[in-house]
Amino acid sequence: MKRLSEARLAIIHEWPVEYAGSEQVVAAMLEAFPRAEPYALIHDREALRGTPLEGVAFRTSFIQSLPRAKEKYRSYLPLMPLAVEQFDLRSYDIAISSSHAVAKGVLTSANQLHISYTHTPVRYAWDLYLDYLADSGMEQGIKSWLARAVLHYIRLWDVSAANRVDAYLANSSYVARRIKKLYRRSARVIYPPVEVKRYRADLPRDKFFITVSRFVPYKRVDLIAEAFTKMGKPLVIIGNGPDRAKIERLAGPNVKLLGHQPDEVVADYLQRARAFIFAADEDFGIAPAAAQAAGCPVIAYGKGGALETVVGWPRPDATGVFFDAQTPQVIRAAVEFFESHEAEFQSQPCRRNAERFSSERFQEEFRTTVEALWDRFQRGERIE
Repeated sequence: MKRLSEARLAIIHEWPVEYAGSEQVVAAMLEAFPRAEPYALIHDREALRGTPLEGVAFRTSFIQSLPRAKEKYRSYLPLMPLAVEQFDLRSYDIAISSSHAVAKGVLTSANQLHISYTHTPVRYAWDLYLDYLADSGMEQGIKSWLARAVLHYIRLWDVSAANRVDAYLANSSYVARRIKKLYRRSARVIYPPVEVKRYRADLPRDKFFITVSRFVPYKRVDLIAEAFTKMGKPLVIIGNGPDRAKIERLAGPNVKLLGHQPDEVVADYLQRARAFIFAADEDFGIAPAAAQAAGCPVIAYGKGGALETVVGWPRPDATGVFFDAQTPQVIRAAVEFFESHEAEFQSQPCRRNAERFSSERFQEEFRTTVEALWDRFQRGERIE
């Protein structure tokens, strides 16, 4: 049998064009297996400067050379199944796909182990399908039917590609349930890494609230901006993305949009914020966990990964409160409820809860799991 240290590994990701949650996972994977060779459909070197992925030489697909691929990569979704199948992985023993769209569709042989760390099944083709059409203004007309046809094709391909995976790892129990429903496969949960040591939890709190997010529709940053504009309470929003113009229109003078900021600036704001606002139905959500590492309580939509990362009031070790609908009115009511119970939320319980998701824990759990799967694969045992 070949030891794991002797095996050749490939790590396949979709589009490292910014340093978001899934890219943090890829960086941790490469730290766990520094000899692994990285692949990606599209790679933006400049956007990753100053991050742990700076200087990583991803082998890219033909989409990389298409017009404006780094900015308009989502427009090339119909080509992505073909592109990921062109990667030549024949020389590797183990393929690890970091997948939230098509990475799990790489082609491997019966002599190769394929482990998929799944951040989510492709959301805009499955559970966010109708939301995606509505947010894109494609509920009717020729463009609508073209988009529906493309996403129908993606769903068919996605189910086929799911059968190419030998073992699934999921970033949350929420995602594991969706993998079971869509692919009829079981998945072991390994929570993503949070850089807990980057943050201090002992600094005095300021009067502002904060959210940190990509500006994409399902994150619902627009609802947060609208709710706080109506309340007149100070809010700091850090992030960028396609929804920026919409959020700017909704943001009043009490809402400060800082755009993308380096990690040290984000940490400074999280360490001083009164509470972190989170309105997404998220698969896991590294940002709320990072906020808790900084001692910052969370006001979150009570669905998805937030239920696994935030300890809800009225538990004595509560780290936040949940609201039950994605509307500005409900967010406002949750903020007012938090304010009336604010003294019950302390920094140290938040910090202790965040330590469950530390980078060190991820490294150990991920390495151990890959090694166990590799040993069982070589012995010809069932590994699912």
